[in-house]
Amino acid sequence: MTSTTDIEPFVNRYAAVWNEPDPARRSAAIAALWGEDGVEFIGSADYRGRDAIQTRVAEAHEQFVATGGFRFVAANDAVHHHDAVTFTVHMVPAAGGEPVWAGVVFALLGEDGRIQRDYQFTGAEAATRAVVTGFLARLAEGKPEQITELFAETVDWQLDWPAEGHPAVPWIKPRSTRAEVADHFRALNTFHVPDKRGGGVPRILVDGPDVVVLGEIRQTVKANGRAYIARCALHLTIDNGLIARYHVYEDSLTVAQALSGNDL
Repeated sequence: MTSTTDIEPFVNRYAAVWNEPDPARRSAAIAALWGEDGVEFIGSADYRGRDAIQTRVAEAHEQFVATGGFRFVAANDAVHHHDAVTFTVHMVPAAGGEPVWAGVVFALLGEDGRIQRDYQFTGAEAATRAVVTGFLARLAEGKPEQITELFAETVDWQLDWPAEGHPAVPWIKPRSTRAEVADHFRALNTFHVPDKRGGGVPRILVDGPDVVVLGEIRQTVKANGRAYIARCALHLTIDNGLIARYHVYEDSLTVAQALSGNDL
């Protein structure tokens, strides 16, 4: 990077590489941005060399862009002097909306203008919000295996229903492992058909690692064609980027009525 006029294209290329769906173009873009021995540091890990950075970018693209419904954009705040540049990257919903995550990048460049050291700083609250927003996007798509990727191996799981359960809603039962979580979301798909009505945007309230989501469940029962709307609240706890607590408080009576086909 030789002048201030080079900053904006450099930062835009950095943000764009995380959005690139084509592996070959993404690989070429990474080679143009990072030196062969470049390193990226995040709070919990470091990625040394282009191969590791390739894997890191590909995994982030798959999680947040390809399946999460987000894209990365650069903020207009880049500053550089000598061999250092710093700027902010936002993750925003692809359909539009406010950023759900922000990362501040501090990069040290080599003589060829490629990144030698890349330090990424993120706020804990923004990272927590990003996990929850990604979970809600996958939930709306109804893809159990991708949903389950966001859960910890062991989960503090609770649904608002008596311990004995109800025959009309067999998926509502105690669970504690990632495998059992996958079974829960597969069962939801078994009993419902995709609902095209849409719904209001859920409210997401973040307090450290804890999150409360306020919204509605909108489903159509496969067996009887009955559509229903049930208000619900989720209490989630995010630990190391994964959902470790999943407590659901819902209008379970409405759900059971719809599944049984009559008023209880």
